[in-house]
Amino acid sequence: MKSKSFTLVLLLCAFSIYGQTTDSIKAENTFTNLEEALKNPSNVLRLDLSNQFFDKLPESIAKFKNLTYLSLKNDHLKEIPKEIASLSKLKTLDLSGNDFKVLPTDLKKLKNLEEIYLNNEPSADVIQELSVLSKLPKLKILHLEDDKMVVLPKSINNLKHLEKLYLNNNEFTNLPPYITNNKKLFYIDMKNNPLQWKGERPFGITINF
Repeated sequence: MKSKSFTLVLLLCAFSIYGQTTDSIKAENTFTNLEEALKNPSNVLRLDLSNQFFDKLPESIAKFKNLTYLSLKNDHLKEIPKEIASLSKLKTLDLSGNDFKVLPTDLKKLKNLEEIYLNNEPSADVIQELSVLSKLPKLKILHLEDDKMVVLPKSINNLKHLEKLYLNNNEFTNLPPYITNNKKLFYIDMKNNPLQWKGERPFGITINF
């Protein structure tokens, strides 16, 4: 009995130690200050520069070659620097709450990007954005929330790998039927729209009203 108890204590200690190590590594690789992050850019995996109101994002952003997550949320950028396109390992990009109108066409080089947030950007050219995003081979999740959208462009179906689409808090009064033509799409979030649903729900797609 004592042997079993001793073994259990050892296992719990090991779990605790490894858990702390994992959390420590995660903390070390997450930065919210650009200056600090630039001291050793190759070690930075997550960079959260939200709510920092940059006049212009410096070209040094291109130095984060191992970055997998980047947030520029609510920075009121008037343009998104093309240097972001060199972040080849980027998986998640949050550009919500900025003042740009178009995405840089170079963004199509982000071959590993899986999720992008384009929320709260009523001035953005959605058709242009979708044209750029359609070139991304791994994009699975798209957020177009709080954009005052009334119509969803048909070019949304050019995002061939899209699985989840978030359209919350817009001004849609109906769900366009062509959206169901996207073969991989299985979830659409339409909460907080003046939507009046008519007809049957499309088979194989979960729609959250």
